[in-house]
Amino acid sequence: MNFNSGRTKKALLDDRWLWIPVVILAIIVVLIVRSSRQTPKTALPGKEPTISVYFHNTGEVKSMPLETYIEGVVAAEMDPKWPLPALEAQAIVARTFTVKKMEEGPVPGRGTNTSTDPKEFQAYNQERVNDRVREAVKNTRGKLITYGGKPIMAWFHASSGGKTASAAEGLNFRKESAPYASPVNDLQTSAVQPWYCTFSPAEIIKAAAAQGVNLDYVASVRVGKKGPSGRAETLVINDKEVSAPAFRLAIGDRKMRSTFLDEVRMEGSSVFMKGRGDGHGVGMSQWGAWLLAQRGKSAEEIVSYYFKGVKVQTTWD
Repeated sequence: MNFNSGRTKKALLDDRWLWIPVVILAIIVVLIVRSSRQTPKTALPGKEPTISVYFHNTGEVKSMPLETYIEGVVAAEMDPKWPLPALEAQAIVARTFTVKKMEEGPVPGRGTNTSTDPKEFQAYNQERVNDRVREAVKNTRGKLITYGGKPIMAWFHASSGGKTASAAEGLNFRKESAPYASPVNDLQTSAVQPWYCTFSPAEIIKAAAAQGVNLDYVASVRVGKKGPSGRAETLVINDKEVSAPAFRLAIGDRKMRSTFLDEVRMEGSSVFMKGRGDGHGVGMSQWGAWLLAQRGKSAEEIVSYYFKGVKVQTTWD
């Protein structure tokens, strides 16, 4: 049966026009939903923030301008007597690191923007601040390193041992993409800056247990997977794999100075390691920055050497 047999073509066309507002409304709703699902770009600070700092030695919490805090970080993380461009590069990196971490929320367990405990945030020592450090911070005031318009994870370390690391291999960092921290051949005053250390079975067993790998004894240790720079991403202990960066922190980063391992072997029941560099190896090498500054490079040139595809933007006066 044809239910439209008694209607004219004009009436049918009029009915179709009634659907147009409905279709337009549906399109608008879809666009709004899609927009809400997109991750908004991080807004750069428009003025210097006042931040809260947890002092781990005393348990105090103090508020201060961010630039004042950066002075204490630069003085603690780098020799205050170093060349000005190196100190300026450190200021830019430390400022960027601080802003990026602040965007992620308070320091866990502290409820503050930052902490003076280097295991939780960055080192800080206001007593080491001198005129050179103040000048470095003043000269770079408000400058942040950005990638795609957003502050980067501006990592730094003492010495790369000849080549910097990707974030995944040096820190086991996989939270977000960090293409700007790709490995680069580093400049070093010494080719590899070697270190040597012997670990007892008890130290190995305890460090492995911190990662949920239980051992009764240590029969063998070897490098497992390697990353783009040649660093160990994993270690294999008694055929059980552990994260090399996490293992290094668990066993003591002042003994196992890096995951850039040239030799790992058993010596009786103990484990001997030979490596190079000092630190996780990601981002700016401080000794490399020192050498670049000695060669006449500016702070921004130093930053651009270690972080690829980035911009240094002034975000407050």
